[in-house]
Amino acid sequence: MMDVVRLALEEDIGPGDVTTQACVPEGQRARGRFIAREPLVAAGLGLLREIYDQRGGVEELQLLRRDGDCVSDDEILATVAGRARTLLECERVALNFLQRLSGVATLARRYAEAVAGTRCRVLDTRKTTPALRVLEKQAAAAGGIVNHRQGLFDAVLIKNNHIAAAGGVRQAIERARSAGLPIEIEVRTRAELQEALDAGANHVLLDNLFPAEAAEWIRAIAGRAKVELSGGITLENVRAYAETGADFVSSGSITHSARAMDISFRLELD
Repeated sequence: MMDVVRLALEEDIGPGDVTTQACVPEGQRARGRFIAREPLVAAGLGLLREIYDQRGGVEELQLLRRDGDCVSDDEILATVAGRARTLLECERVALNFLQRLSGVATLARRYAEAVAGTRCRVLDTRKTTPALRVLEKQAAAAGGIVNHRQGLFDAVLIKNNHIAAAGGVRQAIERARSAGLPIEIEVRTRAELQEALDAGANHVLLDNLFPAEAAEWIRAIAGRAKVELSGGITLENVRAYAETGADFVSSGSITHSARAMDISFRLELD
């Protein structure tokens, strides 16, 4: 997190904020407020302290809401006080993080609400902004969904290219057991599904099925494995997929297509 913040500040400020240095006296003090301009689910607020700590010159930071909180239009998320130059040079970086991460959390909450009352849980994916995965997955969790694997290192997900490279479904599963990690396998046909179940798979991924097809496959699985559905799952159809009897549905749109929320920063001189 520290490195991501440092890189973001370096990218924006570079050798110095020339506008602020020209317009604002060095000793000027100010206060600022981060204000939601639409209803949203807050996320990324914990980054504010790291942003200001890296630049210095801030004596007071108050977080008035927490990640995961539902926030109303015109509600204040946080306040900050200190050197006016610091507040101005950090404004865009702070807003970029808050707007982006609150967008992920807000969309995640809508997915979670869409499947409420079913036994199905919504998962995120690895379709994240490069270098921001940890933050975006934290935001997704704040919105109320479940984090899938963090990367290629913490769980096994056997997909069609792995099956091809291993020589078949059974061979891929048997070789994957040596990793000592949870194993999930994607199957594309009923024959692959049966082969995976016969090989002892306890978590299968069914991709690009219509809800009615998915329900039929899940009835055939009959509880022998956990089932995740993916591919083409949107906010409009996620409820239909959740009602198939699946344990999980996953959607990359939660992280790759979330809209930045409208949050503003208002500065006032001391």
